[in-house]
Amino acid sequence: MSRKVKGSLRHLRVSVAPPHWPIPRKERVWTVKPSPGPHSLLSCIPLGILLRDFLGYTTTMRETRRVLAERTVLVDGRVVTDYKFPVGLMDVVQIVPEGKFYRVVPDKSRKLTLAEIGEEEAHLKLLRIRRKTMVRDGNIQLTFHDGRNYLVRVKDPGNPVEAPYRTFDVVLFDLKSKSILEHIPFEKGVLAIVVEGRNTGFLGRIEDIQTIFKRRDSLITLKAQSGEVARTVAEYVFPVGRDKPRVTVGVKP
Repeated sequence: MSRKVKGSLRHLRVSVAPPHWPIPRKERVWTVKPSPGPHSLLSCIPLGILLRDFLGYTTTMRETRRVLAERTVLVDGRVVTDYKFPVGLMDVVQIVPEGKFYRVVPDKSRKLTLAEIGEEEAHLKLLRIRRKTMVRDGNIQLTFHDGRNYLVRVKDPGNPVEAPYRTFDVVLFDLKSKSILEHIPFEKGVLAIVVEGRNTGFLGRIEDIQTIFKRRDSLITLKAQSGEVARTVAEYVFPVGRDKPRVTVGVKP
């Protein structure tokens, strides 16, 4: 399980910063502490570190803050000016002056990294369902891994066909229209990528699901096109498509 980081509410020591942040470990004492937002400390990259250390778009944090103040950096289609903003899995980062688009994807060595994508898929994002709640009038509210909520209007609450979504399923979401384009269920035969643990970045088809008391702890077996096999828990598995990944995930099937 992820370790808890305690200490100052405003600052973060380099020594306890997540290992996937590409920052010098011996040159500084303090680093950027992410603002409260859609992703937790251990599963995000502060936007300032992403621009300065991942992309090399800036050289200092002062320059980074100045660039962000110009409102030319977007995350999921929205302007972000906070250098502490937490950017996480599947988020889309756009740098307007450069005409560049990047997606945050799982990586075998870093846990999280950036994959450059084309403008044609910059409005698409894969969202994993974290919670499913029945709200007023029998409608269903979905809460995704990035904290986003989406209301599914149901005409007949007794008809499960209208709301087939389950936790750990993934949807292809249109960031422009704010609508669900496709439902990717968490089931055998689906292409999925591992986003946590020692198999992070492994892409393969779900071959077997050994269900136990808690669904999130179910043992999942994935098989890559090369024949390589990986096993991990359901909580670490992120479906990305049926025949091929619906968006760029940094790894080829």
